[in-house]
Amino acid sequence: MTTFETTPPADPARSEYRRLRSWNLIMAGLHAIQGVLMLVLADAIPWPIRLTRYDFDPVAEVIEPITVDWIEVELALLVASFLFLSAIAHLLVGTLLYRRYVFHLSREINPYRWYEYALSASVMIVVIAMLAGIWDLGTLVALFTLVAVMNLMGLVMERQNQTTASIDWTAYNIGVIAGAVPWVVIGISLVGSVTASGGDVPDFVIYIFVSIFIFFNLFAVNMILQYRETWRWESYLFGERMYILLSLVAKSALAWQVYFGTLTSPI
Repeated sequence: MTTFETTPPADPARSEYRRLRSWNLIMAGLHAIQGVLMLVLADAIPWPIRLTRYDFDPVAEVIEPITVDWIEVELALLVASFLFLSAIAHLLVGTLLYRRYVFHLSREINPYRWYEYALSASVMIVVIAMLAGIWDLGTLVALFTLVAVMNLMGLVMERQNQTTASIDWTAYNIGVIAGAVPWVVIGISLVGSVTASGGDVPDFVIYIFVSIFIFFNLFAVNMILQYRETWRWESYLFGERMYILLSLVAKSALAWQVYFGTLTSPI
């Protein structure tokens, strides 16, 4: 990997950077269009977020935990939000932050990617968790935070390896652990639902769980290929394009699976 000391000054006018700029602007439009479509086409479906707290049972004369409704959120708004977050990030790096974007890319790091993922991917995991039957506020906050930590470990990985003679995978491994826990928690909820209902879990929820789990892991594979400099991933910019493509496909896949699964009325 290239280090700060050996990197020549970045030239934003270079063709590969200009192509990335155009690609980011196109992606901003694609994400934004999908977000608008989600708001316009989706049925209004409020989903509850609940709190677990202690309450006194006067009959049994014991204090025991109970679950109470806290607030309702529109599922379509949650879905649209991770699309709009990506749209805003792509728009910023293609316009106001373009020179800084090129500066970082020339040093084989993109902090803006990891900041955006820390928000958008975390909202995605919340949507998946709610579809799997996890509506407790504390659990949702924990899942959101773990996915945010996973992505910020990607930033730490890139920053840390600017100055190392050999690749240090510590941040990557911590990110893998943080990112795995939400899927385990969601998987436990799905298995519990299947066990309790005799298998009566909507097929689209299973499809979402499997497909987005695969996509999340492809991001990790992309980073490995970048640091191993495997084939076309020898160029950091090729890995950057793969991140952008994976982000679009993963978010689109989740958004439209949710839409056709629960946000549209059957004809």
